[in-house]
Amino acid sequence: MSLINPPKPQPGDRVAIVSPAAGLPGLFPLPHELGLQRLKTEFGLVPVEYPATRKLGSTPRERAADLHAAFADPSIKAVIATIGGDDQITVLPHLDEDLIKANPKPFFGHSDNTNLLTWLTNRGMVGFYGGSVMVQFGRPGAMHPATADSLRAALFTPGQYRLTESTAYGDKDSPWEDPEAFETEPVLEPSGGWIWHQPHTAVKATSWGGNLEILSWLMMAGREINAPEHYDGKVLFFETSEEMPSATEVYRILRNMGERGLLQRFAAVLVGRAKAWFFTNQDTDRATHTAEQREAVLQAFAQYAPDTMIVFDVDLGHTDPQVIIPVGGTIEVNGPDRTITVTY
Repeated sequence: MSLINPPKPQPGDRVAIVSPAAGLPGLFPLPHELGLQRLKTEFGLVPVEYPATRKLGSTPRERAADLHAAFADPSIKAVIATIGGDDQITVLPHLDEDLIKANPKPFFGHSDNTNLLTWLTNRGMVGFYGGSVMVQFGRPGAMHPATADSLRAALFTPGQYRLTESTAYGDKDSPWEDPEAFETEPVLEPSGGWIWHQPHTAVKATSWGGNLEILSWLMMAGREINAPEHYDGKVLFFETSEEMPSATEVYRILRNMGERGLLQRFAAVLVGRAKAWFFTNQDTDRATHTAEQREAVLQAFAQYAPDTMIVFDVDLGHTDPQVIIPVGGTIEVNGPDRTITVTY
Protein backbone atom coordinates (compact mmCIF):
# COMPACT_ATOMS: atom_id res chain seq x y z
CA MET A 1 0.00 0.00 0.00
CA SER A 2 1.21 3.49 -0.88
CA LEU A 3 0.60 5.74 2.11
CA ILE A 4 -0.55 9.34 1.90
CA ASN A 5 1.25 11.96 3.98
CA PRO A 6 -1.66 14.38 4.48
CA PRO A 7 -1.15 18.08 3.68
CA LYS A 8 0.16 20.05 6.64
CA PRO A 9 -1.51 23.04 8.28
CA GLN A 10 -0.05 26.52 8.20
CA PRO A 11 -0.12 29.19 10.91
CA GLY A 12 -3.60 30.70 11.01
CA ASP A 13 -5.32 27.40 10.15
CA ARG A 14 -8.02 25.75 12.25
CA VAL A 15 -7.12 22.46 13.93
CA ALA A 16 -9.47 20.03 15.64
CA ILE A 17 -9.00 19.30 19.34
CA VAL A 18 -10.57 15.94 20.20
CA SER A 19 -10.60 13.38 23.00
CA PRO A 20 -10.95 10.05 21.19
CA ALA A 21 -9.60 8.21 24.25
CA ALA A 22 -10.80 10.08 27.38
CA GLY A 23 -12.39 13.44 28.11
CA LEU A 24 -9.85 14.34 30.79
CA PRO A 25 -9.90 18.07 29.96
CA GLY A 26 -13.22 18.07 31.81
CA LEU A 27 -11.49 16.84 34.95
CA PHE A 28 -8.19 18.70 34.58
CA PRO A 29 -8.81 21.96 32.70
CA LEU A 30 -5.52 23.65 33.66
CA PRO A 31 -3.11 21.74 31.37
CA HIS A 32 -5.74 21.68 28.64
CA GLU A 33 -6.27 25.44 28.66
CA LEU A 34 -2.51 26.00 28.73
CA GLY A 35 -2.08 23.70 25.76
CA LEU A 36 -4.79 25.53 23.81
CA GLN A 37 -3.14 28.85 24.62
CA ARG A 38 0.22 27.67 23.31
CA LEU A 39 -1.33 26.33 20.14
CA LYS A 40 -2.64 29.85 19.55
CA THR A 41 0.27 32.00 20.70
CA GLU A 42 3.34 29.86 19.98
CA PHE A 43 2.14 27.93 16.92
CA GLY A 44 -0.34 30.40 15.45
CA LEU A 45 -3.10 27.82 15.08
CA VAL A 46 -6.81 28.14 15.84
CA PRO A 47 -7.93 25.23 18.05
CA VAL A 48 -11.52 24.03 17.62
CA GLU A 49 -13.03 21.79 20.30
CA TYR A 50 -15.74 19.21 19.68
CA PRO A 51 -18.66 18.07 21.88
CA ALA A 52 -16.89 15.18 23.60
CA THR A 53 -13.54 16.93 24.07
CA ARG A 54 -14.24 17.77 27.73
CA LYS A 55 -16.95 15.19 28.37
CA LEU A 56 -16.07 12.57 30.93
CA GLY A 57 -17.62 9.21 30.18
CA SER A 58 -18.44 9.96 26.56
CA THR A 59 -19.53 6.95 24.55
CA PRO A 60 -17.44 5.43 21.76
CA ARG A 61 -20.06 6.62 19.28
CA GLU A 62 -19.79 10.20 20.54
CA ARG A 63 -16.02 10.17 20.19
CA ALA A 64 -16.26 8.65 16.71
CA ALA A 65 -18.76 11.37 15.77
CA ASP A 66 -16.24 14.04 16.80
CA LEU A 67 -13.59 12.43 14.62
CA HIS A 68 -16.00 12.27 11.68
CA ALA A 69 -16.88 15.94 12.08
CA ALA A 70 -13.23 16.95 12.33
CA PHE A 71 -12.11 14.99 9.28
CA ALA A 72 -15.13 16.01 7.19
CA ASP A 73 -14.74 19.76 7.82
CA PRO A 74 -12.60 21.21 4.99
CA SER A 75 -11.57 24.16 7.18
CA ILE A 76 -9.87 21.80 9.67
CA LYS A 77 -6.27 21.14 8.63
CA ALA A 78 -5.08 18.77 11.40
CA VAL A 79 -6.53 16.72 14.25
CA ILE A 80 -4.84 16.73 17.67
CA ALA A 81 -5.74 14.52 20.63
CA THR A 82 -5.96 16.01 24.11
CA ILE A 83 -4.52 12.96 25.86
CA GLY A 84 -4.65 9.16 25.95
CA GLY A 85 -6.86 6.82 27.94
CA ASP A 86 -7.61 3.12 27.97
CA ASP A 87 -10.65 2.29 25.81
CA GLN A 88 -10.06 3.89 22.42
CA ILE A 89 -10.16 0.40 20.95
CA THR A 90 -13.95 0.54 21.42
CA VAL A 91 -14.14 3.59 19.13
CA LEU A 92 -12.61 1.85 16.13
CA PRO A 93 -15.71 -0.16 15.09
CA HIS A 94 -17.72 3.06 14.84
CA LEU A 95 -15.36 4.86 12.45
CA ASP A 96 -16.56 5.67 8.93
CA GLU A 97 -13.70 4.41 6.81
CA ASP A 98 -14.90 5.99 3.58
CA LEU A 99 -15.38 9.42 5.18
CA ILE A 100 -11.96 9.53 6.80
CA LYS A 101 -10.12 8.11 3.78
CA ALA A 102 -11.76 10.77 1.60
CA ASN A 103 -10.50 13.54 3.90
CA PRO A 104 -6.93 12.68 4.97
CA LYS A 105 -5.47 14.95 7.67
CA PRO A 106 -2.50 14.77 10.01
CA PHE A 107 -3.46 13.22 13.33
CA PHE A 108 -1.32 13.73 16.46
CA GLY A 109 -1.54 11.76 19.69
CA HIS A 110 0.25 9.12 21.75
CA SER A 111 -0.43 6.37 24.30
CA ASP A 112 -3.99 5.03 23.77
CA ASN A 113 -4.07 6.93 20.47
CA THR A 114 -1.94 4.07 19.16
CA ASN A 115 -5.31 2.53 18.28
CA LEU A 116 -6.35 5.30 15.92
CA LEU A 117 -2.86 5.77 14.50
CA THR A 118 -2.70 2.07 13.63
CA TRP A 119 -6.18 2.25 12.13
CA LEU A 120 -5.23 5.25 9.99
CA THR A 121 -2.03 3.63 8.78
CA ASN A 122 -3.95 0.54 7.71
CA ARG A 123 -6.16 2.86 5.63
CA GLY A 124 -3.19 4.42 3.89
CA MET A 125 -2.56 7.56 5.98
CA VAL A 126 0.60 8.61 7.77
CA GLY A 127 -0.03 9.72 11.38
CA PHE A 128 2.16 11.20 14.10
CA TYR A 129 2.91 9.61 17.45
CA GLY A 130 3.13 12.36 20.04
CA GLY A 131 2.03 15.92 20.66
CA SER A 132 -0.97 15.68 23.00
CA VAL A 133 -2.57 18.97 24.07
CA MET A 134 -2.59 18.32 27.83
CA VAL A 135 0.87 16.78 28.04
CA GLN A 136 3.32 18.19 25.51
CA PHE A 137 1.57 21.49 24.67
CA GLY A 138 0.37 21.88 28.29
CA ARG A 139 3.74 21.25 29.96
CA PRO A 140 4.17 23.38 33.12
CA GLY A 141 6.37 26.47 32.89
CA ALA A 142 7.22 26.18 29.21
CA MET A 143 7.31 23.63 26.43
CA HIS A 144 10.53 21.66 26.31
CA PRO A 145 12.59 23.11 23.41
CA ALA A 146 13.23 19.67 21.88
CA THR A 147 9.53 18.83 22.00
CA ALA A 148 8.50 22.20 20.58
CA ASP A 149 11.03 21.98 17.75
CA SER A 150 9.98 18.47 16.78
CA LEU A 151 6.28 19.36 16.99
CA ARG A 152 6.75 22.48 14.89
CA ALA A 153 8.57 20.51 12.22
CA ALA A 154 6.00 17.70 12.21
CA LEU A 155 3.10 20.14 12.03
CA PHE A 156 4.38 22.58 9.43
CA THR A 157 7.45 21.34 7.56
CA PRO A 158 7.45 18.38 5.16
CA GLY A 159 10.74 16.56 4.80
CA GLN A 160 13.53 15.06 6.86
CA TYR A 161 14.18 15.86 10.51
CA ARG A 162 17.24 14.62 12.39
CA LEU A 163 16.44 13.49 15.93
CA THR A 164 18.85 14.56 18.65
CA GLU A 165 19.79 12.86 21.89
CA SER A 166 18.71 14.65 25.04
CA THR A 167 21.17 15.23 27.85
CA ALA A 168 18.46 15.37 30.52
CA TYR A 169 14.97 13.95 30.86
CA GLY A 170 12.13 13.66 33.35
CA ASP A 171 9.21 11.41 34.11
CA LYS A 172 7.70 12.98 37.24
CA ASP A 173 4.33 14.61 36.68
CA SER A 174 2.97 17.75 38.30
CA PRO A 175 -0.42 17.69 40.05
CA TRP A 176 -2.77 18.95 37.34
CA GLU A 177 -5.29 20.31 39.83
CA ASP A 178 -2.76 22.72 41.41
CA PRO A 179 -2.34 26.10 39.65
CA GLU A 180 1.03 26.68 41.35
CA ALA A 181 2.41 23.53 39.71
CA PHE A 182 2.24 25.27 36.33
CA GLU A 183 4.47 28.17 37.31
CA THR A 184 7.75 26.25 37.03
CA GLU A 185 9.13 23.72 34.57
CA PRO A 186 9.51 20.04 35.56
CA VAL A 187 12.82 19.02 37.09
CA LEU A 188 14.94 17.00 34.67
CA GLU A 189 17.77 14.62 35.49
CA PRO A 190 20.92 13.86 33.47
CA SER A 191 20.53 11.20 30.80
CA GLY A 192 23.10 9.21 28.93
CA GLY A 193 21.70 9.48 25.43
CA TRP A 194 20.83 6.62 23.11
CA ILE A 195 22.06 3.08 23.64
CA TRP A 196 22.83 1.20 20.43
CA HIS A 197 22.66 -2.57 20.07
CA GLN A 198 24.28 -4.09 16.96
CA PRO A 199 24.66 -0.78 15.05
CA HIS A 200 26.22 -2.39 12.03
CA THR A 201 23.79 -1.39 9.29
CA ALA A 202 21.79 1.56 7.97
CA VAL A 203 18.06 1.04 7.53
CA LYS A 204 15.61 3.36 5.79
CA ALA A 205 12.07 2.07 5.90
CA THR A 206 8.43 2.64 6.83
CA SER A 207 7.72 2.98 10.54
CA TRP A 208 5.16 1.10 12.63
CA GLY A 209 4.47 0.95 16.34
CA GLY A 210 3.30 2.94 19.34
CA ASN A 211 2.61 2.14 22.95
CA LEU A 212 3.51 -1.49 23.63
CA GLU A 213 0.58 -2.20 25.95
CA ILE A 214 -1.92 -0.89 23.38
CA LEU A 215 -0.31 -2.91 20.60
CA SER A 216 -0.73 -5.99 22.77
CA TRP A 217 -4.42 -5.17 23.30
CA LEU A 218 -4.94 -4.87 19.55
CA MET A 219 -3.36 -8.28 19.12
CA MET A 220 -5.60 -9.77 21.82
CA ALA A 221 -8.70 -8.25 20.22
CA GLY A 222 -7.64 -9.41 16.76
CA ARG A 223 -7.85 -5.90 15.34
CA GLU A 224 -5.62 -3.89 13.00
CA ILE A 225 -2.63 -6.28 13.23
CA ASN A 226 -1.78 -7.54 9.78
CA ALA A 227 -0.13 -10.74 8.57
CA PRO A 228 3.58 -10.91 9.50
CA GLU A 229 4.81 -10.30 5.96
CA HIS A 230 3.13 -6.87 6.03
CA TYR A 231 5.94 -5.70 8.36
CA ASP A 232 8.87 -6.97 6.32
CA GLY A 233 11.81 -4.57 6.53
CA LYS A 234 9.95 -1.92 8.55
CA VAL A 235 11.22 0.05 11.54
CA LEU A 236 9.39 -0.90 14.74
CA PHE A 237 9.13 1.66 17.54
CA PHE A 238 7.52 1.20 20.94
CA GLU A 239 7.46 2.55 24.48
CA THR A 240 5.69 1.80 27.76
CA SER A 241 3.26 3.92 29.73
CA GLU A 242 2.85 5.36 33.21
CA GLU A 243 1.38 2.02 34.26
CA MET A 244 5.00 0.85 34.20
CA PRO A 245 4.63 -2.76 33.04
CA SER A 246 7.17 -5.07 34.59
CA ALA A 247 10.11 -6.41 32.65
CA THR A 248 8.39 -9.79 32.70
CA GLU A 249 5.28 -8.37 31.06
CA VAL A 250 7.33 -6.53 28.44
CA TYR A 251 9.17 -9.75 27.64
CA ARG A 252 5.93 -11.72 27.38
CA ILE A 253 4.34 -9.22 25.01
CA LEU A 254 7.41 -9.31 22.77
CA ARG A 255 7.64 -13.09 23.05
CA ASN A 256 4.05 -13.38 21.85
CA MET A 257 4.86 -11.04 18.96
CA GLY A 258 7.73 -13.38 18.17
CA GLU A 259 5.49 -16.43 18.30
CA ARG A 260 3.13 -14.63 15.93
CA GLY A 261 6.04 -14.16 13.53
CA LEU A 262 6.21 -10.38 13.89
CA LEU A 263 9.53 -9.62 15.58
CA GLN A 264 11.47 -11.42 12.88
CA ARG A 265 10.18 -9.05 10.21
CA PHE A 266 11.55 -5.70 11.40
CA ALA A 267 14.85 -4.35 10.13
CA ALA A 268 15.43 -2.00 13.08
CA VAL A 269 13.79 -1.10 16.38
CA LEU A 270 13.53 2.13 18.39
CA VAL A 271 12.67 1.75 22.08
CA GLY A 272 11.47 4.74 24.09
CA ARG A 273 12.73 5.65 27.54
CA ALA A 274 10.88 3.70 30.19
CA LYS A 275 8.74 5.84 32.46
CA ALA A 276 9.49 4.91 36.08
CA TRP A 277 7.32 7.31 38.14
CA PHE A 278 3.63 7.98 38.55
CA PHE A 279 1.40 9.32 41.31
CA THR A 280 0.28 5.79 42.19
CA ASN A 281 3.79 4.34 41.97
CA GLN A 282 6.45 6.76 43.18
CA ASP A 283 8.88 4.33 44.80
CA THR A 284 10.17 2.45 41.74
CA ASP A 285 13.94 2.56 41.39
CA ARG A 286 14.45 4.22 38.02
CA ALA A 287 17.81 2.65 37.19
CA THR A 288 16.63 -0.85 38.04
CA HIS A 289 13.31 -0.51 36.20
CA THR A 290 14.86 0.79 32.99
CA ALA A 291 17.73 -1.71 33.03
CA GLU A 292 15.40 -4.65 33.59
CA GLN A 293 13.06 -3.51 30.82
CA ARG A 294 16.01 -3.13 28.45
CA GLU A 295 17.19 -6.66 29.27
CA ALA A 296 13.68 -7.98 28.64
CA VAL A 297 13.70 -6.47 25.16
CA LEU A 298 17.13 -7.90 24.42
CA GLN A 299 16.07 -11.32 25.67
CA ALA A 300 13.04 -11.43 23.37
CA PHE A 301 14.94 -10.30 20.31
CA ALA A 302 17.79 -12.71 21.06
CA GLN A 303 15.26 -15.52 20.81
CA TYR A 304 13.32 -14.41 17.75
CA ALA A 305 15.40 -11.87 15.79
CA PRO A 306 18.98 -11.96 17.10
CA ASP A 307 20.49 -9.84 14.31
CA THR A 308 18.14 -6.87 14.72
CA MET A 309 19.58 -3.39 15.30
CA ILE A 310 17.96 -1.77 18.36
CA VAL A 311 18.25 1.77 19.74
CA PHE A 312 17.19 2.29 23.36
CA ASP A 313 16.21 5.44 25.25
CA VAL A 314 14.84 7.39 22.31
CA ASP A 315 12.60 10.21 23.59
CA LEU A 316 9.45 9.06 21.86
CA GLY A 317 7.02 8.18 24.62
CA HIS A 318 5.69 9.10 28.05
CA THR A 319 8.86 10.82 29.26
CA ASP A 320 9.94 14.44 28.82
CA PRO A 321 11.06 15.65 26.28
CA GLN A 322 9.11 13.89 23.56
CA VAL A 323 9.94 13.83 19.87
CA ILE A 324 7.32 13.10 17.24
CA ILE A 325 7.55 9.81 15.36
CA PRO A 326 5.68 9.30 12.07
CA VAL A 327 3.51 6.19 11.94
CA GLY A 328 3.58 4.82 8.42
CA GLY A 329 6.20 7.41 7.48
CA THR A 330 9.89 6.97 6.78
CA ILE A 331 12.61 6.53 9.40
CA GLU A 332 16.31 6.13 8.67
CA VAL A 333 18.31 4.41 11.42
CA ASN A 334 22.01 4.67 10.61
CA GLY A 335 24.03 2.48 12.96
CA PRO A 336 27.54 3.35 11.80
CA ASP A 337 26.76 7.10 11.98
CA ARG A 338 24.62 6.75 15.13
CA THR A 339 21.86 8.91 13.63
CA ILE A 340 18.07 8.66 13.44
CA THR A 341 16.25 10.70 10.80
CA VAL A 342 12.48 10.83 10.41
CA THR A 343 10.47 12.21 7.52
CA TYR A 344 7.58 14.46 8.50
